[in-house]
Amino acid sequence: MTELVVRRLLIDLAAPIPARWNGGDAFRSAFFNALSMSFPVGEQYFIDSVKAGLKTLPDAARAKHEQEVRGFIGQEATHRRIHSLFNAHLDKLGFPNIIERRALRRLEKNAHLDVRLHLAATAATEHFTDILANWMLRHPFALQGSEDRLKTMWLWHSAEESEHRCTAYDIYQAAGGDYPRRIKVFRYITMIFMTDVLYQTMRNLWHDGALFKLSTWRSAWRFLFGKDGIISANRQAWRDYLAKDFHPDQHDASLSRQWLADNAGQFAVVG
Repeated sequence: MTELVVRRLLIDLAAPIPARWNGGDAFRSAFFNALSMSFPVGEQYFIDSVKAGLKTLPDAARAKHEQEVRGFIGQEATHRRIHSLFNAHLDKLGFPNIIERRALRRLEKNAHLDVRLHLAATAATEHFTDILANWMLRHPFALQGSEDRLKTMWLWHSAEESEHRCTAYDIYQAAGGDYPRRIKVFRYITMIFMTDVLYQTMRNLWHDGALFKLSTWRSAWRFLFGKDGIISANRQAWRDYLAKDFHPDQHDASLSRQWLADNAGQFAVVG
């Protein structure tokens, strides 16, 4: 069981942001914008899935996980709010949020499915966010040249994603989720996650007028497939989830704990 602290981020998101806020780099900005556009709906889905899963547990198991789930919900609700504020700036800049509309259609179509499928989807997506979080905390070039307030926003989110990486997985297991379903859903989420983020990134680049520029795709290649690129550096972390005995706490969270300790002045603990 994990002690999860809810934190209120002490940054000003009222000031506008430029389209290429990430160090002036069109691809990095478009990619992170695509992620942010997915978060408000995604975070609410994670909250709903974990809450519904908790309700299905026997009394003793529910009591064991209740406090952690409260912290998980508090953290995810805060992420949803912060990224809604960030996305409002993107909306003012004219970026179309296609990824959110696609997600809402899928949620409506699949709302009737067994809660364990929703928990499996949540656990799988949380694995992706944990991978991304650890990669960002290890590789400062991901946000190089960004404003301090935006670096703080993304790294705070990353640290908390790593911190609560086990919650949805543990509720899935406690609710009787099995290995074949976990892997089947994980492969599906891999396809959906990558397709949606790539499509939204391309739309962002089109709107920014950078889609057909060579410099954009040079940056994309370094960011995705370079020596420390987000895909090339994380293949093994992705594969780890396929092991029958995998558990998210096998992934190191020391960088998350260190960032939260070093940046305690950037947030206030709630409750």
